[in-house]
Amino acid sequence: MSVAKKDYKRITTKSLIEMKSNGEKISMLTAYDFTMAKIVDTAGVDVILVGDSASNVMAGHETTLPITLDQMIYHASSVVRAVERALVVVDLPFGSYQSDPKEALRSAIRIMKESGGHAVKLEGGKEIKESIKKILNAGIPVMGHLGLTPQSIYKFGTYSVRAKEDQEAEKLIEDAKLLEKVGCFAVVLEKIPADLAKKVADSISIPVIGIGAGGGVDGQVLVIHDMLGMNNEFSPRFLRRYLNLYEEMTKAIGQYAADVKSSDFPNSSEQY
Repeated sequence: MSVAKKDYKRITTKSLIEMKSNGEKISMLTAYDFTMAKIVDTAGVDVILVGDSASNVMAGHETTLPITLDQMIYHASSVVRAVERALVVVDLPFGSYQSDPKEALRSAIRIMKESGGHAVKLEGGKEIKESIKKILNAGIPVMGHLGLTPQSIYKFGTYSVRAKEDQEAEKLIEDAKLLEKVGCFAVVLEKIPADLAKKVADSISIPVIGIGAGGGVDGQVLVIHDMLGMNNEFSPRFLRRYLNLYEEMTKAIGQYAADVKSSDFPNSSEQY
């Protein structure tokens, strides 16, 4: 039996769990600044992730590791000021939560107080359980992240698909169930086999958001620079480009430069 789509004026963690139970897919995109976040929110995306991918697409780093907590707070506060409907989830950056649950709590509190974000996201399962519990005990919502965890890139040594072998797949399922049990409101699964992702989504009651995890999960997330084709050097199988802004923007900017050089801009109607 189909369920009528509910019109959410404001997305909360409870909304996402309702959406899963009603069979409604969850849309999620990244944003890192006010202007882009305003567009994403107005377009009706359910969740905006202020991702540590800002380290790559905004700052030009090779990995997500260099971005700092202060920089994440800056990006998140810019996004929060633009948003009226979407749930804003903020990544805890590398080094701010892994080894010390008290440090994890301090980091999460800073994000919530200084940016106004609605929730935080952490990478990992059993190994960071105590950090997650510490944050949750303070009343801060936590989204988990399993599969390919970019903050651990130097441990794995590759961005290839994770959990193809039985042992790693079993651990991923156990970690997903653990994250649900300790109180996470959702889990991101990145770059794992589609059959495994569906199995995880079917085995837990909290939403599973996929990126390169197939269509059998409860929602999808992409990096907005990739989805809009602003980044033309990144072409994984899971990415669908909805625009080719790299080409369009390069053409427009080149035309502007040419118009300035030729004195065509500004013309008589474009001056006071």
